[in-house]
Amino acid sequence: MSLTVAYNTARSSLQASQSQMAVVSRNTAGATDPSYSRKIGALSTQGGFARVVVLRASDRALLNKMLETTSDAATQKALLEGLQRLSHTIGDPELDTSPAARVGALSAALKQYANAPDDNVLARGFVKAANDLATSLNQATASINAVRQETQVQIGESVARINEMLAKFKLANDEVMSGSALGRDVSDALDTRDQLIAKLSEEIGITVVPRADNDIAIYTDSGVPLFDRLPRSVRYDASVPLEAGKPGGAVFIDGVQVTGSNSPMPLNSGKLVGLVQLRDDVAVGYQRQLDELARGLIEAFKESKAGLADLAGVFTENGTPTIPEMPASAGLAARLKVNPKVDPTLSPPGLYERIRDGDINGAPYRQGDGTASFSARLYQLVDAMETSQDFDPGLGLGDALTIQDFASSSAGWVEAKRQDSSQQLSYQETLLAQASEALSNATDVNMDDETALMLQLEKSYAASAKLLSVIDQMLKTLLNAVG
Repeated sequence: MSLTVAYNTARSSLQASQSQMAVVSRNTAGATDPSYSRKIGALSTQGGFARVVVLRASDRALLNKMLETTSDAATQKALLEGLQRLSHTIGDPELDTSPAARVGALSAALKQYANAPDDNVLARGFVKAANDLATSLNQATASINAVRQETQVQIGESVARINEMLAKFKLANDEVMSGSALGRDVSDALDTRDQLIAKLSEEIGITVVPRADNDIAIYTDSGVPLFDRLPRSVRYDASVPLEAGKPGGAVFIDGVQVTGSNSPMPLNSGKLVGLVQLRDDVAVGYQRQLDELARGLIEAFKESKAGLADLAGVFTENGTPTIPEMPASAGLAARLKVNPKVDPTLSPPGLYERIRDGDINGAPYRQGDGTASFSARLYQLVDAMETSQDFDPGLGLGDALTIQDFASSSAGWVEAKRQDSSQQLSYQETLLAQASEALSNATDVNMDDETALMLQLEKSYAASAKLLSVIDQMLKTLLNAVG
């Protein structure tokens, strides 16, 4: 081997060691960054010289699994947060503030009043229990509306974040593609691109499709294009008014509806899906149950007389005498009121005796015999509360239940939904932790490995430097001998 060849070889080795050491230093600096993937200084030969090509540790299968579990966990988290707010309408059973507890209190007060129909204190206690029940249903409906309004805002914010991330993704993807075409190091741009993909998967379920020239396309988990060379428009129809018992506005991607019952390609996961399910399915379903409970109360306490139309008694829909039909109209629970004709504290004052005698709607409906001890009408109301009546079978709580059983089943429905969502979230978070750990093991920086590699490179660098020093001395000796 000539001195020139030896010199070029040593210099090439020295430069390669420097480049690899720079990569190791870069890994060390990025070790604490969760979005950083380990860089690999791979040696290659070109024209007889060593060349370092920077590669990036990655695992597409593990990344896809992490994206999937991230979307699933985000769905359950959004749903659980909403269900926890809805469960506040049930309240602490020990405090007796839930509609189910209020129904029980009403039943107890009614029985006490029936046992002593001449006692105005017990009559007042019954009217108070009735007002408390109506108020609890009014407040529960207000809470549902508040949850739906908050969710409405969150859906708009989620759509805005998706559009923002797609715009940033285009910049990162363009940088990767142009850098790859020019032979530049694009490993940092790839990190940025994967970080955006991970954040995007929290908002919406996605599928990533690698393509030529280091390009990728992104589709929703239902197959709608989300990014293909250019970001597709994600739009939320906020113009649709949020009405009780009705779904809100839909989300559209590239003109395709992806949420709602009319969607041809509905999304399957992501925070956006959880929010829409909460707003349009869970909250609406719970509202329908409360509305049916209100209708059942009006039905149970109605006034009836042969040859006359049934009219509302103790409970009414905003004071109107008509009895709502099944299924209850949307928002009926918010309009449930105690008939002012039975409450002496109002102006004009009502009379407790109208409950006992059954003439809330006038003399034609009167059942009392004129004595203060008349109790037949009150016991009829007790029987009505304890007798099964028909409820909307579409609610899934049963089609023939007592008012107490229906109220308890409704409360149990919300709690069951909350518990199921909590369990699903725990399961998905466990899967996500496992997927993230597996991906981390494949792509993150191991400081022990980097330290060992740095020591090895330093030895190689020292050997190359020593060889250059020897060649330098040999060249000087040669030149001195020639001189």
